[in-house]
Amino acid sequence: MKNKLDSLLNQLEHHIPSSELINSQVSQSTVGWQIEHSLLTINGIVSAVQKSNPKDYNWKFSLMKLIILATKKIPRGKAKAPKVVVPKALINNDDLQEHLSKTRDAIKALEMVSKDQFFEHPYFGKLKLKETIRFLEIHTDHHLNIIEDIVTNKY
Repeated sequence: MKNKLDSLLNQLEHHIPSSELINSQVSQSTVGWQIEHSLLTINGIVSAVQKSNPKDYNWKFSLMKLIILATKKIPRGKAKAPKVVVPKALINNDDLQEHLSKTRDAIKALEMVSKDQFFEHPYFGKLKLKETIRFLEIHTDHHLNIIEDIVTNKY
């Protein structure tokens, strides 16, 4: 499971040289914004999982969670990123590289948490470790697809 996230991070790193590219037909944000948002999301979720108490977990049905996790697709433009994972300032390549390194460490830290620890997603509810990792993979892949469309000028 960690290997897929590692691979996705490698793909994000590959796009750092294109961080200033933008294609308003795809997104109002730059490639750098997409990368930074992905890294902020991973780090924030890993931190939440680490701090969680498995005793506080309670399962709740969520159709949206079921659909996203089953299809492995997030529809574009349907959700707004929480402020905590919105990049705040201009993003430069050195900062992205440094943040990427911290994110790799965060992913390694997931190996030390209990499978019963969880993250509370604003739309999906509480996701135990396995579902959390699957969500991180889907979310990162979603932003990589946006990056690819920006870089290749798909529209």
